[in-house]
Amino acid sequence: MAEVRFVAIGDSFTEGVGDELPDGTVRGWADIAAQGWADATGHSIRYANLAIRGKLAWPIVEQQLEPALALGPTHLSFNGGGNDMLRPGVDVEHIADAFSRVLRRCDEEGVRLILLSGANPSGRLPMGKMVQRRGDALSDAVVRRIKDRPDVVRALNWPDSELSRAPYWSDDRLHMNAHGHHRVAARVLEALGLEPPAEWWKPAERSMLGPSGYAYYRQFVGPWVQRRVTGTSSGDGRQAKFGAWVERTPR
Repeated sequence: MAEVRFVAIGDSFTEGVGDELPDGTVRGWADIAAQGWADATGHSIRYANLAIRGKLAWPIVEQQLEPALALGPTHLSFNGGGNDMLRPGVDVEHIADAFSRVLRRCDEEGVRLILLSGANPSGRLPMGKMVQRRGDALSDAVVRRIKDRPDVVRALNWPDSELSRAPYWSDDRLHMNAHGHHRVAARVLEALGLEPPAEWWKPAERSMLGPSGYAYYRQFVGPWVQRRVTGTSSGDGRQAKFGAWVERTPR
């Protein structure tokens, strides 16, 4: 079997925010999928993750794509646009153009693209109808760009109504929890023609759904607004968690 070298680029969705381990580090769907890939094939794979939380779609492409390709991957995953959708005056077609750029560069380098859409958080978010509308438009725009490309691995999470339910989301309602990240990882492995563990698809119900009302706004919405006002990002000063290859061996 040819060696698999899988690199992931993106924002908090791909970094793994919401799936925090006991030591405070984040895991996320890409880490889970990399291990699942090795387990399902019975062969070690090499894995890197350059994603950094808070990034907009085009900065992901401008800052992460070329370093990722320089590693010489066989597969590259890309998702972006979630942070763009929360900004005023968003241009959905301009975001979708970032996906086209990634596809073109993967073609030029002979790398297979794994394309993901993010999970849909709109049902429990402030301004959820706006997020839903923009997310629908972005999903449609991206799918149009790959309609004639059956070789692109598609792991489309936005249409997944099950994944939109509260048991898959962390207390901030914007990032998936461990259950959500496992479901996305299962979809990626399935799109690759592999069989994920059945339990990754659906978790047990959560009994605690986090703060609500004023407590929610104070803990999560307020800090987000402050970052917008000050022009800062949750990703400022952060480095990629796996900027070079790490090996994932079958368990």
